Amino acid sequence: MAPSSISKLTISNAQKMRKDMTKGEQRFWAELRKLKEIGFHVRKQVPIGIYIADFAIMKERLIIAVDGSHHQEQKQIEHDIQRENWLKSEGFKVLRFNTGEVDETLAGCIEEVMRELGIS
Repeated sequence: MAPSSISKLTISNAQKMRKDMTKGEQRFWAELRKLKEIGFHVRKQVPIGIYIADFAIMKERLIIAVDGSHHQEQKQIEHDIQRENWLKSEGFKVLRFNTGEVDETLAGCIEEVMRELGIS
């Protein structure tokens, strides 16, 4: 078996993030887990390259990001653009939601994910 191309630090950070999810991520995760019932394997805090995706459905090449307020800071915006461009170059589609959307319209966010998966 070939060694992972993902660094041990990235894997360790992802493991920590799984244990310390925000309330918005926890709510989203509770809903996304229900997709398993219809055959979609959703993973949380997934290391992909040097990045960690909040949620991923690897078979569908779909990344779901839940962005907190710090994603409005210029430095973070630039990082997010770089990350999203890299993920797209690797064949992933990225859906982004901010925590306000998740708090106010979680059902709508889930509907958007389902539409992207072709199940709504």
